Amino acid sequence: MTLGELSPEVRNELTSLPKSLAELVGRHMAMIGRLLDEDPERAYEHAAFARRRASRMGAVREAAGIAAYTVGKWQEALSDLRAARRMTGRDNFLAMIADCERGLGRPERALEIARDPAAGDLPVEDRLELRIVAAGARRDMGQPEAAVVELQVPELKERRARPWVARLFYAYADAVLAVGRRKDAREYFARASAVDREGLTDADERLAELEGVEIVDVGEDVVWTDAEDPYVEDGAEDEGEADAAEAAEGVPRSEEGSTAPADPER
Repeated sequence: MTLGELSPEVRNELTSLPKSLAELVGRHMAMIGRLLDEDPERAYEHAAFARRRASRMGAVREAAGIAAYTVGKWQEALSDLRAARRMTGRDNFLAMIADCERGLGRPERALEIARDPAAGDLPVEDRLELRIVAAGARRDMGQPEAAVVELQVPELKERRARPWVARLFYAYADAVLAVGRRKDAREYFARASAVDREGLTDADERLAELEGVEIVDVGEDVVWTDAEDPYVEDGAEDEGEADAAEAAEGVPRSEEGSTAPADPER
């Protein structure tokens, strides 16, 4: 683990600390980046330590807020992310801030944040993430149709495989399913599955559920099977092959032993 794992912006900010403290905080910051996806609880512990030692660093408050958000500590995450926004002047935390309000049972405030004028200047992935949160807030408020409207954006026509595309398609599929539009839900779960190369969603499973099939893991392959098919007993396949062969010869199995040709009208 080295400070070289940190971004240049974070390394530059660390220079405001005494050297020994900068190295200590930097090591914990690097561990947050390493662990956030695979072990968020441990990442949170490293973030909490860094926050105690350098709470006036915007990068530390950002990392602490993201780590707290990842483990569902909504109030703590909200406090740190708001502080990070003030200290850094960046607005790319808006979606997480809004989602924290949802987590705290305040969907109306989440919608207020989604309408922040700064949202219009966000990169497309952050802007769409904010839309997804707003749609969730609408559903929290018992407004499923309004949730669909929140997600009706031009990017629904996007064809390139990008992480934010998969999340948008998935959110839209889930929203239209909630209002009974199963056909549209199948279409967008399928689109999400097609572009979700990083496994960010369970679009495959949701699509399989709608189609009435189950996903079977066979080694490195994934096979979809008909979940409604009855169990086929041993020998059934042989009988099916025999039926096919006899049909080709014009002799139904029900007339075994007869030399009369099959009735073509039957």
